[in-house]
Amino acid sequence: MTDTTNQRKIEHIRIMEEDRGIDRRKNYFDEVCLTHRALPEINRDDVDPSVRFMGKPLSFPLLISSMTGGDHEVARTINQNLALAAESAGVAMGVGSQRVMFTNHAAKESFSIREQAPTSLLFANLGGVQLNHGFGLDECRAAVETVQADGLYLHLNPLQEAVQPEGDTCFGNLSGKILDVARGLGVPVILKEVGAGISRQDAELFLDSPIKHLDVAGSGGTSWSRVEHYRNEDEDDLGLLFQDWGIPTPLALQQLAPLRSHFTLIASGGIRNGIDMAKAVILGASLCGMAAPFLRPATESADAVLTVLRRIRREFETAMFLLGVRSINDLAGNTDLLLHPPAE
Repeated sequence: MTDTTNQRKIEHIRIMEEDRGIDRRKNYFDEVCLTHRALPEINRDDVDPSVRFMGKPLSFPLLISSMTGGDHEVARTINQNLALAAESAGVAMGVGSQRVMFTNHAAKESFSIREQAPTSLLFANLGGVQLNHGFGLDECRAAVETVQADGLYLHLNPLQEAVQPEGDTCFGNLSGKILDVARGLGVPVILKEVGAGISRQDAELFLDSPIKHLDVAGSGGTSWSRVEHYRNEDEDDLGLLFQDWGIPTPLALQQLAPLRSHFTLIASGGIRNGIDMAKAVILGASLCGMAAPFLRPATESADAVLTVLRRIRREFETAMFLLGVRSINDLAGNTDLLLHPPAE
């Protein structure tokens, strides 16, 4: 790997800023109907959206999902502003892929965000496919240590790699190497897709293993296939053809619901507001990830990110009030009472 990885990260940001179609806005959560309570039998001030995740308190179950990092002022600014906002708002945050820091030492600075977020729940991040190319426990530990993270995301992105001009599609026999890392790392490993969803078949590979957290990261939001289309100089339409490929996030949650005794689920992919968050929690998610809504504000300031976070929290609390639930415990997985018609 060369500094083309660093340049690719900047290209990704530019493309996402220039093409609104990157966010597919499929609004799959609109198909999930909630049971409105005309008599919620609680006061608005009774609503408490706080939760604990991996032993840390969160003001509400939101994760600022992985975005970027690298040896570039834009990447450093984005991550620092996101970290400052996460600390102030009491939410979790993940950094973008840290692969670049292993060939460009200067890139480490953009991932060293613990100073800006001393008490926040933070996640490091590496591509799972790199375990088939010499990465192992040492690199995973280095990623965690750089962020001073509470856990490590191993992201799985076969679609993105398949359409990326310089993509790596060596995903053969990867699950065993993931398990080796999970057994030896010392902090939780979270498996995450990047916008095409985790299926039940994928999850079942890790039953009764140290892997206890899955980020379903389904389709409906940011399309990395479409992003990579713009980077293909051969004008290949493969990235556009597959831009909506994948399992919609609500469907992925429903498919994994029978496995909730084995896994804690994180929902991301197309979640754009507090109502979507409420629906995801009802469908079984313990944490909800968003990235796209924070990208542009993060290039401006931490305060700009905080403005978006406060709006989303108010939306989430309002949804809880209108459902007549006081706490996350009353919301989580309560499909029979809170979905209309009840989920099958």
